[in-house]
Amino acid sequence: MCRQPRHRVLPRECKPRLSSLTCEIPHPRSKDGLSLSLDFPDLPVTDALPEIELALRSHQVVVVVGETGSGKTTQLPKLCLKMGRGREKQIVHTQPRRLAARSVAARIAEELHSELGELCGYQVRFERQASDDTPIKLVTDGLLLAEFRDDPSLERYDTIIIDEAHERSLNIDFLLGILKTILPQRPDLKVIVTSATINYEKFSAHFSDAPVIQVSGRTFPVEVQYHPIRDFDVSKLDGTRLAQAIHQAVFDLRAIDREQQRPMGDMLVFLPGEREIRDVSQFLRQAAVDRLDVLPLYARLGAKEQSRIFHPTGQGMQRIVLATNVAETSLTVTGIRYVIDSGLARISRYSPRNRIQRLPIEPVSQASANQRSGRCGRTEPGIAIRLYDESDYQARATFTDAEILRTNLASVVLQCLDLDLGDPLIFPFVDPPEAQLVRDGIQQLRELDLISVQGQLTQLGRRVA
Repeated sequence: MCRQPRHRVLPRECKPRLSSLTCEIPHPRSKDGLSLSLDFPDLPVTDALPEIELALRSHQVVVVVGETGSGKTTQLPKLCLKMGRGREKQIVHTQPRRLAARSVAARIAEELHSELGELCGYQVRFERQASDDTPIKLVTDGLLLAEFRDDPSLERYDTIIIDEAHERSLNIDFLLGILKTILPQRPDLKVIVTSATINYEKFSAHFSDAPVIQVSGRTFPVEVQYHPIRDFDVSKLDGTRLAQAIHQAVFDLRAIDREQQRPMGDMLVFLPGEREIRDVSQFLRQAAVDRLDVLPLYARLGAKEQSRIFHPTGQGMQRIVLATNVAETSLTVTGIRYVIDSGLARISRYSPRNRIQRLPIEPVSQASANQRSGRCGRTEPGIAIRLYDESDYQARATFTDAEILRTNLASVVLQCLDLDLGDPLIFPFVDPPEAQLVRDGIQQLRELDLISVQGQLTQLGRRVA
């Protein structure tokens, strides 16, 4: 008999194996008896799919924990189709960012041998390639939150997949609280919460001890090397010294490829923000590094420019993707052999004393550093170079605080009122904020004439929300 710990992670020996990677199901949108062939590629998540299906049939909520590269993002919606979900209603699959929603939808559509928008599509702000008849719809978590305003029970969906829940943005935390509220009213609704191996027990506890299924990630080793920048001061970020360190790391990694007599491997470089990306890009171009295709990647970049990272470069060229933490999760850039990590990110924080929301550059947590290192090692052994020393890594926070714990709670209160979620002090957040900070947020909204003395949104408050 399987022993089941508190959050019910099933032991490996109890897990059934897929007898086939292909199955036929009734076409979700055909009334003529047509069938649809579902192919499940050889990915780490594939062996766990029977177990996930079993758990999902007997529970409303299942937490799937998978390392980078497990395949959970693309295969779970197809599993839901196999289970008969997405026929009368839709399967909605959230992503933290627009680029991820678009690229994941395109990948799933390709695996379903269909046009984008037919069996799988996406909808992001100001852009839609899906219809009400599309069985699988990729959206940003912010868009699903906006849909909640008009559809408080989310009746158009029979399955909701919250991907990358470990990012713990405000939107994700609001959605997790909303789902906890509406699940008792929607016994037909199934929810899958996916997370990297970061504090996932909180999600199980939030949904009344929901079962947790763990999936392995990459199958190739990643060697972590520490190349600290001497006397580097984060509070006085020197972009030139950072660029020089990255330039040196590029040459060190190229030397490894030459020594092993193989083609140059592509690189992914993590930088704190757009400015640093521009600085490093300019430095590498001025240094005239030969056969190097420099590709920026950050949230505000246009969709066409962002999509360049998915296209192969010319023969004999080496890609180097300069990215913010947008590339930590969700996105998979194929062919990455090396990661260079500055160890820095811009992390939004609120100062209650000064009443200012700031975006300082800070050292990332251990969990974020591990996520970054895990972006290589997908198809071959990889190397991750950290531009700081190991003692620095060991001294860092284990996890990044949830956004709700480092944001101006006036905005949280405003959103609660706008979404008609009731008192933010009793709303079921995964990590409830401190009561005094909530009251401070309410007082700030009153001072700005955004809410009335009775706690209702004013006309100005509705426009701001």
